[in-house]
Amino acid sequence: MATTNSIGLDSEKSEKLASLLNELLANYSVFYQNTRGYHWNIKGEKFFELHVKFEELYNDLILKIDEVAERILTLGHTPNHNFTDYHQLSTVKESKEVSDGIKAVGNILESFKTIIGIQRKILSLSAEIEDEGTNALMSDYIRAQEKLVWMYSSFLSKK
Repeated sequence: MATTNSIGLDSEKSEKLASLLNELLANYSVFYQNTRGYHWNIKGEKFFELHVKFEELYNDLILKIDEVAERILTLGHTPNHNFTDYHQLSTVKESKEVSDGIKAVGNILESFKTIIGIQRKILSLSAEIEDEGTNALMSDYIRAQEKLVWMYSSFLSKK
């Protein structure tokens, strides 16, 4: 017979879910830091437009970082909190290209691709174990981020 955690979910599967959420947390943390770098260092013709957009994005990312960490805690596990763990877990890499707006937007799109993929894995597992809290969180994130992907892709479009 399966044991359950404090919110009635299968403990073993919740641990796997918390692990995936820690992977997401790591990717969000690196993405956040990259986006702050873009905001601080952007130069050129699109400075005013991108400076504001990057600030909007990193403000949104910091909220998501907090929500993901709190969800891990709700599942009864500990969120990672140091950059050593983030570097090991994250597939989003630190960006060195922080002043070129076109490269920054390209890196943002790559980061979203990675993050949305992880969120879909989390969504699949959270649906399997009937974890509506995590499921709703991931659904909301994916919907909003798919729109951002469209918008940032349109910015890069030459047509």
